[in-house]
Amino acid sequence: MITVVLLGRLADLGGAPTLSLPAPLDWAGLQAALPPALAEAVKNSRNRIAVNGVLLAEKTDLHAGDGAEIALLPPVSGG
Repeated sequence: MITVVLLGRLADLGGAPTLSLPAPLDWAGLQAALPPALAEAVKNSRNRIAVNGVLLAEKTDLHAGDGAEIALLPPVSGG
């Protein structure tokens, strides 16, 4: 299994702060496995992806195996 960590607004769209999805996953597989509203939101170029703590340069570089953690990161807002 892969743990998907959802932060900020993405957690609201996913309905929980984490999801467990079957391994392995690539970018297309992740989008297909997510709830529709969340899948649409992660396509936005402002949302980033990290695998096991490493930020990906391109979402299409996603390749995660069993035991991996994928973090879906919304843009940071500040004040």
